[in-house]
Amino acid sequence: MLPLRRRQRRLLLRWGLGVPGAAVLLACVAACALAERAPAGRASALSAYFGTKSRYEDVARPRPGPGLGPAGSCAPLQLVALVRHGTRYPTAKQVGRLRALHGLLLRAGPPGPGLAGALARWPLAYEDWMDGQLVDKGRRDMRQLAARLAARFPPLLGRAGLARVRLVSSSKPRCVDSAVAFARGLWAQLHPGRPEPEPADVEFGPPEINDKLMRFFDHCEKFLAEVEKNDSALHQVEAFKNGPEMQKIIKKVAAILQVPISDLNADLIQVAFFSCSFDLAIRDIQSPWCDVFDTEDAQVLEYLNDLKQYWKRGHGYAINSRSSCSLFQDIFHHLDEAVEQRQRSQPISSPVIFHFGHAETLLPLLSLMGYFKDKEPLTAYNYKEQMNRQFRSGHIVPYAANLIFVLYHCEHAETPAREYQVQLLLNEEPLPFVHSPGTVAVYQELKDHYKDVLQSCHSDQECVLPNINITSDEL
Repeated sequence: MLPLRRRQRRLLLRWGLGVPGAAVLLACVAACALAERAPAGRASALSAYFGTKSRYEDVARPRPGPGLGPAGSCAPLQLVALVRHGTRYPTAKQVGRLRALHGLLLRAGPPGPGLAGALARWPLAYEDWMDGQLVDKGRRDMRQLAARLAARFPPLLGRAGLARVRLVSSSKPRCVDSAVAFARGLWAQLHPGRPEPEPADVEFGPPEINDKLMRFFDHCEKFLAEVEKNDSALHQVEAFKNGPEMQKIIKKVAAILQVPISDLNADLIQVAFFSCSFDLAIRDIQSPWCDVFDTEDAQVLEYLNDLKQYWKRGHGYAINSRSSCSLFQDIFHHLDEAVEQRQRSQPISSPVIFHFGHAETLLPLLSLMGYFKDKEPLTAYNYKEQMNRQFRSGHIVPYAANLIFVLYHCEHAETPAREYQVQLLLNEEPLPFVHSPGTVAVYQELKDHYKDVLQSCHSDQECVLPNINITSDEL
């Protein structure tokens, strides 16, 4: 009888996976076998600190069932949602860093006993070709979200309304695949027991690609010049990498790995931490990398990730959020159109619109709306003061994060102004408004609060580069 590894390889090659694919899957088999012997609990203790690499179920508490709309005789009229793609593979850049880290361990000598040896023997299960693609867990994220929303909003997401559901997506494959998985989940929820059709045959068709909306940051020259391609824009991040909190972790990890401190840097430490999160999110196993870090380390590494998101996508620079005003205005254009059609007793042309994008789509928009803004900016020097900060990216935009605008029509409202009301849901939980503590607002009052953004924020003006060379404005 063939040895186990040889039999596995032959089967995988027979399935047409080829040598690279077979090698990766065999590595995964070996990793899972090792994971069974790993001590339990550490990964779950760290999971609250994985930032944008967080699993949805670790930071969100979705509740199935009816929505929590306005009191009285109100019915949902329209739903406009922004959804981050589901769980994905590491990007090619992240895989390169994982490979460099693994190579560092192998160069240190033959694997011995203890944690350093376990890490050296732990197989690298990710390759360049995976490059941020959606994984099976990500498809389940989308299908489950679709099922919960269908149960929560049956008037809008019932069989009768399927033909008028619109799907809009970023051009990135992980977003398109998320939209397709969501569509399949929605169809399956409404047609239990029936075989699923191909995406093109579903009543509402394949997603529409619109990068100007879903990847607005790629189309904003000012953002690209002053933030994305400006090395000095993230100087707070670089300063924190070289600060005492990170240097303490680098020294600790160097001792665990039995390598010189000079061979490590903050980027390698961060990808080691993310290795724990990738294996947990993608394969639901605990990597020995999780045993390298404790909760105190995790909090520091979360802050490093949050610093980057804050200065590159959040409140750090005004252009980060102002670049999203076209998306914000597009959302309110749909809401306005629904109100006008209802006032004319016409059917709502687009009662349900789902947009599939990125963490980089949602964070600027939420910042534009005034959410998660701390009294003091996040800097390299106030880590301890920001321990209770609002801006925690993993709790805002984990994988499959969603921001949903629900427009209600209230038949017997106390006043005409209260006939149309809005509720916001962030990760399926009611989100209090910036201008009021409530979770339901009169639509016109919400528009009045955002009057400046709706009337005065124009992407073609906001994103134009100034004629003179000035540095970005820190807030």
